[in-house]
Amino acid sequence: MSGFLDTLRERGFIEQTTDEAALEKLFGEGGNTVPAYIGFDPSSSSLHVGSLVPIMALVHLQRAGHRPIALVGGGTGRVGDPSGKTELRKMLGEDSVDENLLGIRNQLSRFLELREPGDEQAGGSAGFAVDNADWLLELNYVDFLRDIGRHFSVNRMLSAESVKLRIDSESGLSFLEFNYSILQAYDFLVLNQRHGCQVQMGGSDQWGNIVAGIDLIRRVDGNQAYGITFPLITTASGAKMGKTEAGAVWLDAERTSPYDYYQFWINTDDRDVGRFLRLFTLLPVEEVAALEALEGADIRQAKQTLALEATALNHGREAAEQAAEAAKALFSNKGGGGDSVPTYEVAAADLEAGVPVVQLFNDCGLCDSKGAARRLARQGGLYVNDEKVEEDRVLTSSDLVDGCIMLRAGKKKHRRIEVSS
Repeated sequence: MSGFLDTLRERGFIEQTTDEAALEKLFGEGGNTVPAYIGFDPSSSSLHVGSLVPIMALVHLQRAGHRPIALVGGGTGRVGDPSGKTELRKMLGEDSVDENLLGIRNQLSRFLELREPGDEQAGGSAGFAVDNADWLLELNYVDFLRDIGRHFSVNRMLSAESVKLRIDSESGLSFLEFNYSILQAYDFLVLNQRHGCQVQMGGSDQWGNIVAGIDLIRRVDGNQAYGITFPLITTASGAKMGKTEAGAVWLDAERTSPYDYYQFWINTDDRDVGRFLRLFTLLPVEEVAALEALEGADIRQAKQTLALEATALNHGREAAEQAAEAAKALFSNKGGGGDSVPTYEVAAADLEAGVPVVQLFNDCGLCDSKGAARRLARQGGLYVNDEKVEEDRVLTSSDLVDGCIMLRAGKKKHRRIEVSS
């Protein structure tokens, strides 16, 4: 049996495989370093926690001695993947795509050992990131249609679930997006030819694209390739993983601070803790089993472990421990909360004159709007220095405690307000 595939199975990563017996043999052969790739969409300069399943799969691949390839779609990103989308995505300019590629590469390097560009052929399990713009943008359209397009059946492409969903939608499916499956299949062919990549992994919505790539490799070169897909991760409540009332939870510390990132994980539903420990940490499954067996108030220990380990993987151990200390101080009502609580600065002159509490809760990001802050106040959910306040409260310098004001929205969202000169 394959250590890598066994790890994916016992931790809940696998939805489907194309040829399980052949994959077992491929990964199980001693001393065999298997290159496998996953594609990442450069629609933003940061990935979010919804991308953690594929990232963690590459981490386990590398830990098993195989070579991860992170394909950042600078070429396909200019087209847009229709899978799971109900309408045409906004097209990005070249400068935006390039900026996003750099941000994503930097984030992936925190999880994976990646070689520098140009050193892709070096041995060992160190992986590398590639940009499919390197080969897609130089294609000759007529040659591509003749050499690659002839291997694709339109009838088969129309039967793909992602295509049928969009064709039946109000916005329809553009010809631009219809080409996406061919381009992704071509990516797999190029990686197979240049780097010996035999496996593509991705979310369950990528099954059709992965199979198309496997078929193209067989038709063009007669080589065998394989696919592995991951399940769509939803919470026990049925919500999409990584979505909160405040929006996406980003891997970029500038968008989601280490403290807020830690808070996201510690607020995990009790029913999801064991599953998330398997997926989003590197703790041994035996330790995970012990943690998920905890009951009652002891479940918080499992959540704290999940939050600490998940935050450490993304932001580093020191930042994770600082976030944990801040959360502990706030949870125990000792005030303060450490330097890891997200801060927001207010000009000394403004605070001296007085700042409406609903405006400050909106400005610092604890509430989406002043109206939302007013509604929360009426529900008893606005706190200043751990005291409940009304919506007409105005904050001044007299509210400073040890040089700051602590705001809380509901039970778990905090901000430290500091004064700027």
